[in-house]
Amino acid sequence: MKQEGYCLHCARELHIKPVDDLMKQFGMSEQDLDNMENRMESMMEELGDSNPLSMLMNMSGSGEDADAENMDEDLVPGSNATFPLGFTGTEKQDGDKKADRKNGKKPPKRKFLDTYCENLTRKAREGKLDDIIGRDREIYRTIQILSRRQKNNPCLIGEAGVGKTAIAEGIAERIAKGQVPIGLRDKEIFLLDLTSLVAGTQFRGQFEQRVKGLLSEVKAAGNVILFIDEIHTITSAGESEGAMNAGNILKPALSRGEIQVIGATTFTEYRKYIEKDQALERRFQPVRVEEPSVADTLAVMNGIKRYYEQYHHVQVPAEVLSAVVTLSERYITDRFLPDKAIDLLDEACACCNLAHPVISEYLGMQKELDALKQEEAEMESADVNEAIDYERVAERKTRIAKLESELPAKQAAASEIQVTMDDVAKVIELWTGIPAVKIRETEFVKLAGLENALKQKVIGQDEAVHLVAQAIKRSRADLSGRRRPASFIFVGPTGVGKTELVKQLAEQLFDGPDPLIRLDMSEYMEKYAVSRMIGSPPGYVGYEEAGQLTEKVRRRPYSVVLFDEIEKAHPDVMNILLQILDEGKINDAQGRTVDFSNTVICMTSNAGSSDQSAGSLGFNKSDAQRSEEKTRKALAQFLRPEFLGRVDEVIAFKPLTEETLQGIAALMLDEYKPGMEAKGIAYSYTPAALKALVQKSQGGRFGARDLRRTIRKAVEDPAAERLIDGTLASGGTLVVDADENGEVVLK
Repeated sequence: MKQEGYCLHCARELHIKPVDDLMKQFGMSEQDLDNMENRMESMMEELGDSNPLSMLMNMSGSGEDADAENMDEDLVPGSNATFPLGFTGTEKQDGDKKADRKNGKKPPKRKFLDTYCENLTRKAREGKLDDIIGRDREIYRTIQILSRRQKNNPCLIGEAGVGKTAIAEGIAERIAKGQVPIGLRDKEIFLLDLTSLVAGTQFRGQFEQRVKGLLSEVKAAGNVILFIDEIHTITSAGESEGAMNAGNILKPALSRGEIQVIGATTFTEYRKYIEKDQALERRFQPVRVEEPSVADTLAVMNGIKRYYEQYHHVQVPAEVLSAVVTLSERYITDRFLPDKAIDLLDEACACCNLAHPVISEYLGMQKELDALKQEEAEMESADVNEAIDYERVAERKTRIAKLESELPAKQAAASEIQVTMDDVAKVIELWTGIPAVKIRETEFVKLAGLENALKQKVIGQDEAVHLVAQAIKRSRADLSGRRRPASFIFVGPTGVGKTELVKQLAEQLFDGPDPLIRLDMSEYMEKYAVSRMIGSPPGYVGYEEAGQLTEKVRRRPYSVVLFDEIEKAHPDVMNILLQILDEGKINDAQGRTVDFSNTVICMTSNAGSSDQSAGSLGFNKSDAQRSEEKTRKALAQFLRPEFLGRVDEVIAFKPLTEETLQGIAALMLDEYKPGMEAKGIAYSYTPAALKALVQKSQGGRFGARDLRRTIRKAVEDPAAERLIDGTLASGGTLVVDADENGEVVLK
């Protein structure tokens, strides 16, 4: 009958009495039990075919054959109990160790370093790290700090995505190549996985034991540099009632220079956690890692693009690579170079790969061919006495020949596929919502026809449309190098097309009205309401909530922002706009920078028109000039000169003439065509109807709004009544006309 036994861990879970008594007697923890079991397993493997009983008897003796000093050296780091009967965890005597070295056996692994850390230097020697391009100044500064006698612990501080981890990998590569001072050539950089170090520490003291064991191995090795990414987490890792966090455990070793650490964190976390603990801060030397320039980022991209070409099996032309950097810097404003440019390149390559099935076909055929050849090689090396399926062999050879004949053509087709601007534009559209057609160079073609497109939609304000189009083109051409938004103030009486021009501008620039961010200034008349634009200050209700303006622009950086009726706003609103108009950016309540450089800012006002007769027709030139002068004087009463000086154009809208109103009436009547066509009704109108509608709306003071009200009563209401009572049905006709008395009639 076969005897079965339990491992120590299973015996503990089953509460077998000898094991429980053993743990209680010696104060052993679960981890100590696991360590002991691992040592026993390794010992049994090393004993091989020899008699384990004699070995145990030697271990259980008085210790005459073992040197106490060697025993202490071989204790598990961080353990606080020993196995009874004299067991000390010593794997073998010195003579046995020498014999093992001769036999080519590897020394036992370092438990904590190999479990909770990753050897970056070894990965660099094996070529598993990407090449690090640039950052020479930061790498030199870090190596200089590492070469110090005391306080030789650099801390890389920079925004997320600027390349802090890459600097540590770059130092590991230089160590692997021997391109460092003599004092660092034998060093090894280990990336500490703090999550694994904390995971599974169920009882008090287990985390401290792991950290202590890790530090013991680092001290024993003497050539280990720990790299701790997100180093601010050590100030809270393992912290609980009565327990010490990792930062406090590391402080003594750091102060005595027993270990070396490279840290990496952001400015915010460094200020919040590291600077808060001055004792921990003074043990680190900060190295600022700034965002690289566009030129530096392009050099980085040229160095790493081959990795993405090999992974995605596509080619990246130089002009596309340059566009990736410039477009990511322009449109993706809430992240930092080079991270956002690398991510954009990666996803653009993936987009190109998915758009060309020939790549998948080629890779599938190559994989199948390799599998068939391997199967053929295995069959050739098989036992000659085995039965051979000749039919299967013939099928395999036929398939191999077919694949080898088709593969060159597929490979040639796949190797010619290149990433295009369309792929980059599609990815940016998915990220930011900016239409792809706006990102490509055809944007300039669209801007060239912007003025004519606006004039077809906004009737009678040709001068205003011309000034708006010129300012938009000037801003988009970016000749001056100043990144600031195009800004306008539209002034004039109500109903002349100020808000309509803003809507049409959003429609033409972004192919839809969705990117229009509209803020009614009547909601910001009180001083306390102004904070809603950028968020409440710290200590006030709503601090955690985002600002109504800044959050919308941060999510849609390519949009039209409309401040409607600015004369109603509190003066503090203008102070906020001063910064936006001049610098093109502003910080919200959380300190995040919101970029307005890709927006178009429009403000409307009725200043100076309250006592004018906006509905009167036939203004001559002198009247129009007087109206504009009066409007500008009214603006100067509530807007400061420095504010008006930052606005690109102050555009005074002219009152509408009879001819202009007829054109507007035609546009309004055209709005009914899609609904009529959907119901199968032939719909049209006559010039006489346009003239009659304008005559009926002449007496009002609200311009086009009066005209829309007249059309609603004279055309829409009677047409709706005929549809309801069945007089007008599918297949019928509806003509808007005027009779001899100038009354609007429907035929």
